[in-house]
Amino acid sequence: MAIGNWGSRIIFRVSEQEALLLQNLTRTVGAEWAKHSRMGLKDQSEFIRPSLQQANFTMVMDATLGVRPRDMIELLEEATETGEVNPLVIGGRRVGRYQWKINNQSETWNTILDGGQLLRASVTVSMEEYL
Repeated sequence: MAIGNWGSRIIFRVSEQEALLLQNLTRTVGAEWAKHSRMGLKDQSEFIRPSLQQANFTMVMDATLGVRPRDMIELLEEATETGEVNPLVIGGRRVGRYQWKINNQSETWNTILDGGQLLRASVTVSMEEYL
């Protein structure tokens, strides 16, 4: 069953055949404010604009669960380095109003078998809204 997706190539899913797990999703929504000093009074705040939203999550890949970690890492690397942007969808609903870009990713190669075959890996992905 699909958990969500980022575009059409990255699909977070869990089924009897395979699992590409999404864990620890955090999202930051903020705004920029100006502070104006006033003589003898508290500072006055002025709303400037909303900030770009941020999202961070970990993807867990395991060859025994039907996902080839090395292939998925290379796909993410290509998407990051070519500036790919896509909607981020979780549970059938878009996260935020706009598309998302990958700012960076950090890989952990958890289990490497004889011959260098990557059995299990996790990738921490940092995204930002793209307008």
